[in-house]
Amino acid sequence: MTIKEIQEEIIDEFSMFDDWMERYEYIIELGKSLPIIDENYKLDENLIKGCQSKVWLYSELENETIKYTADSDAILTKGIVALLLRVYSGQKPADILTAETGFIDEIGLKEHLSPTRANGLVSMVKQIKMYAIAQQTKLAN
Repeated sequence: MTIKEIQEEIIDEFSMFDDWMERYEYIIELGKSLPIIDENYKLDENLIKGCQSKVWLYSELENETIKYTADSDAILTKGIVALLLRVYSGQKPADILTAETGFIDEIGLKEHLSPTRANGLVSMVKQIKMYAIAQQTKLAN
């Protein structure tokens, strides 16, 4: 699936919920389904700066696509990062770099987070794109 198709799928899923408590519960469930990150990747260099809670993000190139793994010490944040990995993991670096992030606003996520969590969300997306730049550079060499 393309990034755009995955984003549309997420927008459809979120439209099924009547209120934000149900959406929060769904995000928490997504976090519980996030695969366990290898402890070797829980290093300070993989911590995302700008997040209120600890979020580790690691990327590796696999068959010209980026595979992301992540974890957080906060359950809601873990769900948010699971949502982002669903969109971006397994995609080509160039596609990640050109992808729009409007789906985040469309599902109302940013406006229903505390300001510090919203900043953390922006930091997560930035770090995903920074890894995409680094991996694209590897592909070009």
